Amino acid sequence: MDALTRGTNALFLLLGAIMVLSMHAGFAFLELGTVRKKNQVNALVKILVDFSVSTIVYFLVGFGVAYGTHFFVDPKEGLVGVLMVQTSNAEVSRDFEDLVAQSVIE
Repeated sequence: MDALTRGTNALFLLLGAIMVLSMHAGFAFLELGTVRKKNQVNALVKILVDFSVSTIVYFLVGFGVAYGTHFFVDPKEGLVGVLMVQTSNAEVSRDFEDLVAQSVIE
């Protein structure tokens, strides 16, 4: 039953992240409809760069502020770059779900 609950929670978070990501696309269409045709590419690039930069900054700074551990460091062993690679620990899966959902929302 615990595996079913974890799977359902993961599905809920990832589906929510997909819906929020589609809201970014909707906002892009809204903004493209409010500018002249010659400025549409500039507006779209601005939206994509804003999303990209905010996602990268969340990976580097925001995750550590929100959860007290850095995205690239394994808190148990102190190893750099292995947190998202380990698959035997259920907390890593939960961290990944939170990371995806929060990076899309931020």
